[in-house]
Amino acid sequence: MARTAGSHSDITGPRVREAALSLFAQHGYAAVSMRRIAQDVGVQAGALYNYTPDKQSLLFDLMRGHMDDLLQARALEPQSATPLDSLEAFSRFHIRFHLERPLAVFISYMELRNLTPENFATIEDLRRRYESELETILRDGRDTGVFDVADTKITTLAIIAMLNGVNTWYRSGGRLSLPEVEAIYWGMVHKAVT
Repeated sequence: MARTAGSHSDITGPRVREAALSLFAQHGYAAVSMRRIAQDVGVQAGALYNYTPDKQSLLFDLMRGHMDDLLQARALEPQSATPLDSLEAFSRFHIRFHLERPLAVFISYMELRNLTPENFATIEDLRRRYESELETILRDGRDTGVFDVADTKITTLAIIAMLNGVNTWYRSGGRLSLPEVEAIYWGMVHKAVT
């Protein structure tokens, strides 16, 4: 379907994604219709199909975009020389990255159940790639005697769950600054593995 003359896909496309992100986070994927997204964007419901084939594709694109951004940002981080330094860098990176994207993080965890099996497998593969970086750090630390970790997979999942928890309570301008929160969480992660 061709766009009409004068339409602005470079403006409307991002607005569609922003509206879907906000509405899915606020009301849940199942409760949000394409008509509601169109209303939020200010276009006719049929116009949405110029930007996405369907609601499932929109959810998948949001989740995949988040994971792609996460993996790309992590790849740009400087590499640390020791497992301890690597674990600290990973912990601080995870907190900073996720606090800047609370809606994307919320949807990435809460709406997994609404993905088709094929889309779920793709997102799970991307998540495993990210988690495997932390697991490799933990394994290297265990193998060199720096960390005391009984099971690197379980410890990986526990650390990520703990770090994700910051998104549920942290507010800029609150009692603690972001560097203070990072330091406190790094202390807890460090104690969990030594």
